[in-house]
Amino acid sequence: MVLKTFGWSFAVTALGLVAAVFYGGWTAFGLVAILSVLEVSLSFDNAVVNAGVLKKMSEFWQKIFLTIGILIAVFGMRLVFPVVIVSITAQLGPIEAIDLALNDHERYEELVTDAHPAIAAFGGMFLLMIFLDFIFEDREIKWLAWLERPLAKLGKIDMLAACVALIILLITATTFAVHAHQYGGVHVDKSSTVLLAGVAGLVTYMVVGGLSGFFEEKLEEEEEREHEAEEEAKRAGKPVSAAKLVGKAAFFMFMYLEVLDASFSFDGVIGAFAVSNDPVVIALGLGIGAMYVRSLTVYLVRQGTLDDYVYLEHGAHYAIGALAVILLITIQYEVPEVVTGLIGVALIAWSFWSSVRRNQRLKAHEEKEEALAAKEV
Repeated sequence: MVLKTFGWSFAVTALGLVAAVFYGGWTAFGLVAILSVLEVSLSFDNAVVNAGVLKKMSEFWQKIFLTIGILIAVFGMRLVFPVVIVSITAQLGPIEAIDLALNDHERYEELVTDAHPAIAAFGGMFLLMIFLDFIFEDREIKWLAWLERPLAKLGKIDMLAACVALIILLITATTFAVHAHQYGGVHVDKSSTVLLAGVAGLVTYMVVGGLSGFFEEKLEEEEEREHEAEEEAKRAGKPVSAAKLVGKAAFFMFMYLEVLDASFSFDGVIGAFAVSNDPVVIALGLGIGAMYVRSLTVYLVRQGTLDDYVYLEHGAHYAIGALAVILLITIQYEVPEVVTGLIGVALIAWSFWSSVRRNQRLKAHEEKEEALAAKEV
C-alpha cells in the first residue's frame, strides 16, 4: 500500500536529487533536500483538506491528481508562477523574465519579493474563505464545541463569510496604506494592489467553489437517475450508457483542488527564497515536497484516516485559517517560515490527539455496554 501510493514520490525524489547534483553539485543537493522538507512541513494541512475533496473522486481522477496535477504544481506554481509574477510586476516580456530568473538571481528574488503583497492578498483571501465557510457551517461532529456552536448559528446569515472576508480585506488594505505612509515606505501605492488582489482571490474562490459544488450536486442527482436506469435495464435486459456528467463533475473538482493547492503554495514559494534564490533549485525542492503532499493526500483517502480520526479535518481548517491570517500579516511584516509550519503542525497534532481520545472514550463506552448486556443475560 505504501509503495503503491508513494512510489511516484520516491521516484521523483531520486530524479530530483540526481538532477540537483548535476545542476549545482552537492550544495544544490543539500538545498533541494531542505526545501523538500520545508514544503512538506508547510503543506501537511493541505494534504488533509485535499483528502476531504479527493475521497469523492474515482481512482482514475486520484491518479490524474498524482500525475497531471503534479506537473501543474511543480512547473506551474513552483517554476512558471514566480516568473509570470516577475514578468507582470516588472513589465518584462516572458523571455526577459526567464533570462532574469536564470542569470540574475538576486534581481529576480527582489522582484518576486516586491510582488509579495499581491500574492499574499490573493492567497490569504482564498484560504480565509475556505476557513470561514467551514467554521460557519453547522456540522454534526464538532471539535471545539464552545466556539463552533455559536459560529454555526451565525452562519445561518446569508453571505456572512464573504462579508467577514471583505471587512478583513478592507482593514488589511487600509492598515497597509497607513503603515507605509507613516514610515515613508516606497509601497504606498500597493494598498490598491492589495485590495484588488484580495477581491480577485475572493472571486476566484466563489467561482471555482461554486462550480465544483454545482457539479457535485448534479453528479449526485445523475448517479441516482443512473442507478434507477440500471435497475430498469436489468429488468428489460438492455445495456445503459454511462453518464457524461460524471466526467464534468470530476473535472471541476479537480480544478478546485488545483486552485486550492496553488493557494497553499504561496507561502512555500515565497519562503523558499530564504533558502535559495535559484529558481531551478526552488522548483526541484518544492516539487519533491509537493509530490509527497499529493501522495499523502491519496494515502489518507485510501486508508480512511479522515473517517477514523474525525477531528483531523477540523484541525486542518483551523490551520488554513491561521495560514490565511499569516499571509495577510506578511504583507507588512516578516513572519519566519518555521512559525507558519509549526502552527499548522501543532493544530493538526492537537486535532489528531483529540480524535484518538474520542475513539478511546467511544470504545470504553461500547465495552461497558457489552459488559452490562452480558450480565443481564
